[in-house]
Amino acid sequence: MSDLIAKAAIDKRMAEILTPVIEGLGFELVRVRLMSGKESTLQLMVQRPDGAIEVDECAQISTAVSAVLDVEDPILDAYTLEVSSPGIDRPLTRLKDFDQWEGYEAKIETTELIDGRRRFKGELAGIDGDEVLINIPEGTIGLQFDWLSDAKLVLTDDLIKEMLKQRKAAGIVNEDDFDAIEEETQTEGSKED
Repeated sequence: MSDLIAKAAIDKRMAEILTPVIEGLGFELVRVRLMSGKESTLQLMVQRPDGAIEVDECAQISTAVSAVLDVEDPILDAYTLEVSSPGIDRPLTRLKDFDQWEGYEAKIETTELIDGRRRFKGELAGIDGDEVLINIPEGTIGLQFDWLSDAKLVLTDDLIKEMLKQRKAAGIVNEDDFDAIEEETQTEGSKED
């Protein structure tokens, strides 16, 4: 099965080392990437099983992961560890993500050409076995999860509203702030019409 959580060999090694630590703390690893450049950065996207995460929880994970990385020492060069939430326009890395975010817009890329194209943008329509279903202008199509090379949600007003509702339900956003933000997005949406 395709592994969108960790693509490169070093990322897969990081996932092997860090997944037990992260899961042991009650979180899920959404994505791991070792990004090279002037300075290397080990980026971990994590969340609770309910999809949320707070800054202090990222710090807790960072501390635990740092201790394991100090012992295992899998990265030869100096690097910066970055632990964050997947964000609103999050990557979709597990089959269950496509089911969970059914009804929301996504961009999906495949490793090979499918009917002459690699990029698909449309509304997620859930899963069927190992297939990701997506509504595109031509109709609903199924893409084998193994064919995917990249996938992420598209930032839309509906997605923002859903994330705000989730944060409100979790007590992260207070009632007044939620109402003000919801009013603002409705006003902006009507200006575009």
